[in-house]
Amino acid sequence: MSALARIDRALRRAEGWGALALLVAIVALVAAASLARALGAPIIWSVEVAQLLFVWLCIFAADLAMQRDRHFGLSFLVDALSPRAARRLAILNHAVLAILLAFLLFHAWRNMILMHPRLIGATQMHGSWLHGSMVAGFALMLRTMLTNLWRLAAAPAEAPAPSGLPARDAS
Repeated sequence: MSALARIDRALRRAEGWGALALLVAIVALVAAASLARALGAPIIWSVEVAQLLFVWLCIFAADLAMQRDRHFGLSFLVDALSPRAARRLAILNHAVLAILLAFLLFHAWRNMILMHPRLIGATQMHGSWLHGSMVAGFALMLRTMLTNLWRLAAAPAEAPAPSGLPARDAS
């Protein structure tokens, strides 16, 4: 296994563990806040922090789904193509999505900087903590898209339909 493959695997594993930790933190925080409210001592910042954690969890989950080709897609066009044409379409699709993610990453960065002075509710945390999730998400998805594009481009031309695309039925 190459060094880049090991780094990619480690990053994917860390991302999965990070998402799990966020989910556990959200459940624990909501449970503690519910119990505290029932006992008459509400934790006033719990909703804001739970929302922040949830946004970050959604970002990680979106990239994890992309890594596993679990996003919604339509295959009626791909089904009508030969395996070679389906591979070319997948490469084009990944390249277009990588360009779009790079564009969105650039503007998410600008938005995060713009929102930094804004303070959020009871916690008075900077808005960049919330908007930074988009920067992280687009960066993670761009990394995933470029990794997948590299794998598609490096695969032999006769390779079966790429992962995420159904193989064409021989009948």
